Amino acid sequence: MRVGLPMSRVKRVGPLLILLLLASCQRGMPPVAFHADGRPPKLSDWHVVEVHGGKLQLNDGVVPYDLNTPLFTDYAHKLRTIWMPKGKSAKYHPTDTFDLPVGTVISKTFYYPRAGDKTTDVTRTDDYSHDFAGQGLDMAKVHLVETRILVHRKDGWAAIPYVWNEAQTEATLARTGAVLPLTLLDDKPVAGQSAREDFNYVVPDESQCKSCHAQDWVDRQIHPIGPKARHINKDYHYADGNANQLEHLVKLGYLSGLPALDQVPRDVNWADSHAPLDARARAYLDINCGHCHNGNGAANTTGLTLDYATPEDRHLGICKPPTAAGRGTGDHFFDIVPGQPDESILPYRLASKEPGVMMPELGRSTVHREGVALIKAWIAAQPGSCVAIH
Repeated sequence: MRVGLPMSRVKRVGPLLILLLLASCQRGMPPVAFHADGRPPKLSDWHVVEVHGGKLQLNDGVVPYDLNTPLFTDYAHKLRTIWMPKGKSAKYHPTDTFDLPVGTVISKTFYYPRAGDKTTDVTRTDDYSHDFAGQGLDMAKVHLVETRILVHRKDGWAAIPYVWNEAQTEATLARTGAVLPLTLLDDKPVAGQSAREDFNYVVPDESQCKSCHAQDWVDRQIHPIGPKARHINKDYHYADGNANQLEHLVKLGYLSGLPALDQVPRDVNWADSHAPLDARARAYLDINCGHCHNGNGAANTTGLTLDYATPEDRHLGICKPPTAAGRGTGDHFFDIVPGQPDESILPYRLASKEPGVMMPELGRSTVHREGVALIKAWIAAQPGSCVAIH
C-alpha cells in the first residue's frame, strides 16, 4: 500500500515549497558572459555580480579575493572578484601580475557602509565585518558606488567603468566617468578632527584608467594591479571556511605553477600594528604608488621608485632632491629627510588635496589620515640626515 502525506499537510507544504522555488529562481543568474568586444551598457550584461534578494550576489565560478594592503580610494570598501573561462587558468609569477588567460573578467565594486537614511551619508571605517552576506554584500548595510570591469580580450585588457543607480538595482556604463557628492561620517570620531567630511567621489573615465593600470609607459598596455603573489598571499573567509587565496585558486583550477607557500612573497597589512613599521610603510607605498613610480611606469622620469623591490637609498627618495621645482615640493629640499617627516616632500604631497600638489594625482578626493600618519612615523624612525644644497 502506498503511503503519502495527508492532504492537510500537502496544502500547508505546497505554498512554502512554491515560495522556496521562486526565491531560488530569483537568486539565479545566467552564466557569466564574456564580451569579446564592445562596451555593454549595463553591468548585469556581464552576469558577474547582480543584486537579488537584498544581496549583491556573485555568480557561479566568480571568486572573491582581497589584498594584504589595498590601494586607498576615499575610504571606499571594495569587493574584488575574478572569473575565468572553463578549462583556463592563470600562470603563477613570483613578482609580476599573474599571466591571466584571454576571457578573464575581473570586477571591483566600490561601496561604503551606510551611515543613515540619506544615501549620500556613508561611514568612514576600516571595519568590514558587517558588510558581507555570505560571499556577497548585504544591501541593507552598504551603499554601492561603482563597479569596474577589467576584461582580457585578444587585443589586450580593457577597463570599463559602471556607476550604480540611486535605487541600487543596476550599474550603467560611465565611459566619461562621474562625480558623486558624498559625506563621510566617522564611526570613531577622533579628537581635534571633524567627524563629518563632504567630498566628491570621482569615478575615473576610461582614459584615466591607464594612469594606474599601464605599468609600462612605453607600450601603455593596461594590466591588473592586484593579482600578484605578494598582494593576495593571504587567507580569505569563503562560504565554506577560511583558506589561503592562492591555494584556493589552485583548487578551483584558476592558477597553475604555485610553489610551496613558504616560497611565495607576501606584503604585510599596512594597518597591522604588530608588523614591522618598515614593512607596513613599504607595502603601503608599493600598492598606492609603485604602479607609477617604477622603472617603467608613468613617473619613471622622477627618479623616485616606490615599488616593493626598491632599495632604501636615493631611489626610494632618501635625501633625493626633486627633479622639478614647484608647488609640489612645499619648499622642501628632499623627498625623504630621515627623522624629519615635516621636512619631507613625500608626506607633504600625500597630505594634500590640491591639484598639482597631491599624490597620487588620481583616485582620491580626501586625505588618508592613517596612511599619512604611517609614512610620517616611518620617516621619523629613519636614522641619518641630509645636506641641503642652496
